[in-house]
Parts: sequence; structure tokens; C-alpha cells
Amino acid sequence: MRLAGKTNENARPSGNAISSDEHRNGDTAHYFARLKRRTLAAMLVAFLAPLVLLSFYFHFQFHQTLKHSGQQQLLLLAESQRNTIDLFLQERVVNILNLFHDPGFTTTPSRQKMTSKLQNLKDTSDAFVDVGFFDRSGRQIGYAGPYPYLQGKDYSTEQWFQTLMQQPGDYYISDIYMGFRNKPHFTIAVRQRMEGQQWVMRATLDPDKFYLFLRTIGRKKGVNSFIINKKGEFQVVDPAYGSVLDQSAFEPPKTEGAGVVSVKTNGDTELAGYAWLKEAPWALVVKQPLRIAYAKMYTTRRFIAIGTALSALLLFALVVVVTNRLMQKAERVEASRQELKSQLFHASKLASLGELAAGVAHEINNPLAIISAQCVVIRDLFDPEYGGSADVSPALKQEVSQEIDIVDDAVSRATTVTQKLLSSARKSKATLVPSNVNTVLDNVIDGFMERELEVANINLVKDYAADMPDVLVDRDQIQQVFQNLINNAWDAIGGDGTITLKTAVNGENVTVTVTDTGCGMSHEDMGKIFLPFFTTKETGKGTGLGLAISLSIVEAMGGTINVQSMPGAGSSFIVTLPVATSHHPSPTKRGEA
Repeated sequence: MRLAGKTNENARPSGNAISSDEHRNGDTAHYFARLKRRTLAAMLVAFLAPLVLLSFYFHFQFHQTLKHSGQQQLLLLAESQRNTIDLFLQERVVNILNLFHDPGFTTTPSRQKMTSKLQNLKDTSDAFVDVGFFDRSGRQIGYAGPYPYLQGKDYSTEQWFQTLMQQPGDYYISDIYMGFRNKPHFTIAVRQRMEGQQWVMRATLDPDKFYLFLRTIGRKKGVNSFIINKKGEFQVVDPAYGSVLDQSAFEPPKTEGAGVVSVKTNGDTELAGYAWLKEAPWALVVKQPLRIAYAKMYTTRRFIAIGTALSALLLFALVVVVTNRLMQKAERVEASRQELKSQLFHASKLASLGELAAGVAHEINNPLAIISAQCVVIRDLFDPEYGGSADVSPALKQEVSQEIDIVDDAVSRATTVTQKLLSSARKSKATLVPSNVNTVLDNVIDGFMERELEVANINLVKDYAADMPDVLVDRDQIQQVFQNLINNAWDAIGGDGTITLKTAVNGENVTVTVTDTGCGMSHEDMGKIFLPFFTTKETGKGTGLGLAISLSIVEAMGGTINVQSMPGAGSSFIVTLPVATSHHPSPTKRGEA
């Protein structure tokens, strides 16, 4: 009583206490506002500053990488075209060399024989114009082609002939030159030693045909390819870009095999990739405007800038939202401290009430025992065997016996209620014994609860599986679990409805399902129902401890509790317990429920 008095006294705050609370609430609001500003500033600096720095760094690195990538692509294109042209020239050299090995070859070929050789060359490539055969003095002793007047001409003073005869190699590819025919062409000459002296087979090729070949291997957007010699003169070029033998504005370095440089052409900046051929003293040049070569880089840079800005805005919004939620949560935690204290105090009162109910039940048992004993005495008074009166009429004796039976039934029902009340309130050490869940459920609902459900217009359906194996449980504690689940189902229905108790065997487990036709639960509530002090019941109708305690009891016995529910469709609580077998691991024992 002193405790209650003290509580009531504390529950009546004075005017000064109220002013103090208001002052404290004002300080708390000011504190959280200041904390919110500082947290927001710190999070913005912590998250946005690294993003901005990394964005600048990666933007620069990506810019350099893409720039290098554009140059590398142009260089690879130049080298690839160079290799293709070298292969083309090598094939033409082999074509001319094979003429020496034709069946019936002689050092005094006839015009018909030379015409046949020219046809063989044109069959391999339409770039061939004519073919000639020379002795060591440089005189053309055999010819086939569109310039028959070249038969017998002396080529000993021609640069290509002198170079071929003086160099160690057996073939030579000349620059584009005009020659006796006064038309641009280039020569591929092959030297062979036969009959003790040097002989030369020479073919000329059309630069226009060579340009068409260059176009077929160099198709790419905005790319212009041409070939120049070491003097910087065009050897093969697009007529719209220049003329053969004109001087090129760009001359690649002669000390490097391949490379890429940036050049200015008519005020427009271009990338120029070059690669020196191996078969001829020529350089292949591939040009592409910078705006096309770096188009991918410029597009990607724009996307990066837009993506960075959007990421910064998204991160800013996220930081603001997270900060607001953190502050709101902190304020709710602060505001719920008193509520939590109230709940704990309420739980303490419920525990005291349970002990009081156990005491009352114990006290009720004493008069019930006396009533039961007196009923026995009254029966003995009418029984001559125990010294009772024998003069009582049989009708009266039967009527008194029937009345005593009614009293005995009432005492038995009252004793059952008080024993169950004592059992639920008793604190005892858990004793795990093999038990049948069907029997345990019957012990919970038989009698008082079953009649109450019937009065409340709730239909109780038993769907028990036959031949259920035993489970290893503490009977008192598991009865408390099932009783709590049935009570929750009853509360969820709130009127007429049905509660179904179903048992089944699932492998090495036994399942008990308590299903109701009540209001159901939302997905959010289902995630919280096993938390202490969480309840969906109205204020004053639940403490939020029943399911939390039930879960701890079942888990201590090696089982689980799962729930299935939808708003408006009822709920099902599934209790799974392991079968009590010799090979099954023993559940963890609990000290108290």
C-alpha cells in the first residue's frame, strides 16, 4: 500500500514540475534542431565532397583514356591498312616472280608469250598495266601492253633499273613517276639469274586502280587515307584531296614506323595516323577530323557530367531524407521513454495480479474441498452400511443423491478452473517430457474455455491428425503457448466466427496450426508481433508480451512459430515442434516460462 501511495503521489506533479517539463521540452526541441543542422552539414560534407573530388578525378582520367583510345584506334587502322597494302605488294611481287617459272619460259620470249604473261598478271589483279622482260644491259627485249613502242627501249639509265641492279635484294618497287609513257605509274621489277647472267621482269601498275584498292580497305566515317613517299609526294590519293605527285602538307616523321599526331588542315584540327610500309619506301597516312575521332569522348563526357550532377542531387536528397528520419526516430525514442516506463510498470502490475489470482485460487480450493467432503458425509448419512439412517424412503434418498451429484459436478468444475489458474500462474522449472499435442490441446480447451467460446458464438473446429508422435515439451509451458494463441484468435474475431485447431506430422516435426476468421494483419504488423510490448489490440486489452513469451518458450523447446495473415482474411499461427525421438537433439531447457 505504501508503494501505491508513493506512486499516486508522484503521479500528481506540481505547477513547478509542469514548468520544468515545459522548459525541458523546449531545450530538447532546440537540441534536436541544432543536432539536425550539424548532422545534415556533416553528412553532406562526408558524402558530397568525396563525390565531387572523385568526379573531377575520374572525369580527367576518363577524358585522357578516351583521347588515348581515339588515337589508338586511328593508329590501329593505319597499321592494319599498312599491313594489307604490304601484303598486296608482296602478292604482286610473287605474281611477277612466277613468270620466270612458267613452263616453256625462254630468255627470248615472243610477243605472243609476253601477251600470255600479261594476261596471267591481270587475272590476279586488274592494277597491272603492262609487262616487260629486260637483259642485264637494261634493254627491253620482250613487251606486252598498250604501249608497243616501248619494245627495245633502253632502261639502263632509269632510276628503278639502276637501283634494282645495285641493291642486294631481288625485287624493287619504285615511286610513282611519268617515264617514257608520260603518265603516272609505278614499277615492280624482279631480278633473276639464269644462264649465267641477270635478267629482269618488270610490270607497271595503275595508281588509280591502287587507289580503288585503298578505298576498299579504308572505309570509316570521316577517314581519308593516302600514300606519300619520303619526299612528301602523293603516290596514291583521293582526287578530291590532291593529285598524284603533288606535295603533301603533312609529312610524317621518318624515324618512326608508326604514330599519331595532331595537325591543322584548312583551320580544322585533324588526327593523322601514319605507318611506313615495309615493301616500299612509302608511308600510309590516315586522317580524321578531331570532332569525329573524339565524338565518343565528347558524348561520354556530357553523360558523365549529367550523371554526376544527378547523382549529387540524388545524394543530397537522400542525405536530407535520412537525416530527417534519423532525427524523427531519435525524437520518437526520446518521446517513448516515458511510455516504455509505463508499459514496464503495467507489466509489473500484471505479474502482481497473476500472483494475487493464484492466491485467490488457492483460497477458493479450501472451501471447495470442504464442500466436496460434506457431500460425502451427506451420502454416508443415508447409507446404513456406514451407520446412516435406514428409515429414509428410497424416493427421498434418490432425490438427495441427485442433488448431491449436482453439487459434486459444480465443485469439480470450479476445482478444474482454479487448478488451471494455478497452473498458468505457477513458476516452476521446465520439465521436458514426451507429450501428445492432441492431448495438450484438449487439456487447454476442454471445460471452461470451450464453454466460453460456445457462449461467444465462436465455432471451435478440431482437425487432429491420428497417430501423432510425441514431442518433448514442458506441458505447462506449451499449454500456456496454445492458450495464448487461442485467446489471440478469439480477440481477433471479435464476434461470430470460427477457430480451427489443426495438427499434422511433417517429417521429423509436428505442426499445430491455430487459424481464425478474424480481421487479419498487415505485412508491417506481421514483422512486429513478436516484439515485446507490441500489440494491435486496443489500449488496456493487451500488453504485447504474450507472443514474445510464447516464441521464447517454443524456441527453447527446439521449435518455431510462423504466421500467415492478410487483412480481412484471418490469421494462422503455425507452431512447429520436433518429434521426441532418441536420435533427435534435446531442446534447450528453460528455467522459467
